[in-house]
Amino acid sequence: MDIIFFDNIDKLGRIVLTAVMVYMLIVITTKISGKRSTSQLNNFDWIVTVMIGSLGASTILLKDIPFVEGAASIITLYVLQFLVTKYASISPPFSDVILSEPRIVFYQGQFLYDAMRDERLTRQELESAMRADGINSFADVEAIVFESDAKLTIIPNTQNSVKDGTVSETLLPLMND
Repeated sequence: MDIIFFDNIDKLGRIVLTAVMVYMLIVITTKISGKRSTSQLNNFDWIVTVMIGSLGASTILLKDIPFVEGAASIITLYVLQFLVTKYASISPPFSDVILSEPRIVFYQGQFLYDAMRDERLTRQELESAMRADGINSFADVEAIVFESDAKLTIIPNTQNSVKDGTVSETLLPLMND
């Protein structure tokens, strides 16, 4: 049976030293890459974050991966994330391909069940988001939007997003989904 609790001091020392170096690398590259890498994550950002965590762990624990190779892979992911998000910010068609669109899941007292089913949301999740915003009744809600970062945004009834029977310009694009 393999050793469970301790193998040797050299291996332990290598893991501790590599962990410190990978930690510093990720902190520095995250700082350089800006707020986007730690903000509310959309699907694309989440995938990159998971990959960076996996590469960091592999670099720390696997002796076959030298620090420089692990660092190169982590930095490459940060650069790719920067380039993709930069291009998405200037190219709406590209942005549409990689990012999810916000979607209305509740509107003027009506649950939009097709949208809720497509987004795999339950009534309980909508109620939880309302409670988090201090709203206790669906009557006090004009709309609930499921955002690109998977956050539920509650639009209170007091904002009157519907005027003269027409939907406001901010909600209109979301109603067409």
